Amino acid sequence: MTTENKTAVELAAEFKRDFEKRIDDVKATATDIEGRLAKGENLTNSVKELADQAITGMNEAKSRLDEMEQKMARRGEQGDYVQTAGERLINDAGFKAFAAQTRPRGRHIVEVKDITSLTTDAAGSVGGLIQSQRLATPIMLPQRRMTVRALLAQGQTNSNSIEYDREKVFTNNAAPVAEGASKPQSELQTEDATATVRTIAHWMRASVQILADAPGLRSMIDQRLRYGLAYVEETQLLTGSGSGQNLSGLITNATAYAAPGSLTASTQIDVLRLMILQVALSEFPPNGIVMNPIDMAAIEMSKDTAGGYLIGDPQGTIQKRLWGLPVVETQAITVDKALVGAFDLAAQIFDRQDATVEVSTEDQDNFIKNKVTIRAEERLALAIYRPAALVYGDLGRV
Repeated sequence: MTTENKTAVELAAEFKRDFEKRIDDVKATATDIEGRLAKGENLTNSVKELADQAITGMNEAKSRLDEMEQKMARRGEQGDYVQTAGERLINDAGFKAFAAQTRPRGRHIVEVKDITSLTTDAAGSVGGLIQSQRLATPIMLPQRRMTVRALLAQGQTNSNSIEYDREKVFTNNAAPVAEGASKPQSELQTEDATATVRTIAHWMRASVQILADAPGLRSMIDQRLRYGLAYVEETQLLTGSGSGQNLSGLITNATAYAAPGSLTASTQIDVLRLMILQVALSEFPPNGIVMNPIDMAAIEMSKDTAGGYLIGDPQGTIQKRLWGLPVVETQAITVDKALVGAFDLAAQIFDRQDATVEVSTEDQDNFIKNKVTIRAEERLALAIYRPAALVYGDLGRV
């Protein structure tokens, strides 16, 4: 077999054997020199020349072997290399011999197959070498921006329930009094209230290997689990029914909207103004409005008879404020509904356990199947101090 017909692997093996033989020659020469020196002999020039030749041969063989390994490594990085038709022609041994003649005569035929992207067994089909591009980072689904928690007073607890006194009735009989006359008596009536700590949790299962081999997936699972808690928390804070393991939410405890002062609202913006008035008449200064993004968009698109926008400039930055109060947009509230309140005075969140993610392989099924369970959990309570500080109602658009 000629050198031209040998594969890269066969050539590499041949170079390696030559290199190993050169190493053996150097070792034999070194042993011979060491023996002569031990006997007190002086080294002749011929012995030194033999040693130099052995070392030179070893270095040359090492260089050839290194070059071959580098070529194979580059070829491996590029995948299985497939020669073009032209490359196969000029690399053919017969063509090289034909072209080397001083005056070539006759002809030399080299069979060259067309290269296609087919994945069949036909000659020239290299479609299997065309790999699809795969992104290293998973593309995550959209995530809702959580906003309700930021409206409320924050607290911590080490208990499983929060007990507090909620003001029920205050009768104010304060009045000017003549000297020596009896003073009027006022009445304050409270009721016992309890905010029970509730748990929000869920879990996923994955193989131990995929978590070890794909850090991006592990991070994604962690984020998704914590996002799932926040998503449910927002809904619970607003609309939790209070039954079973549900929180008793803001809307559940809010006062129903009723236009005060015999005033009439003709638009959504009017309704919101009267909601603000209703909260203010309860002696609580409102500090925010919670609305669905669809309703806020409808208000922002409102125009006057000349076609001009009533609120803001579409070319500028429109601040989410109505009647001087910030508007909090969330899809956790129903379309055509609004919640107005003095949120920091009306309610308080008590965190018993912040959102945590735990990993376990302890149960028998996980151990046998080499699985891991990933659990996310949080515990919190919502205390409603002043229901009158919250007003909830229909905007009248739908």
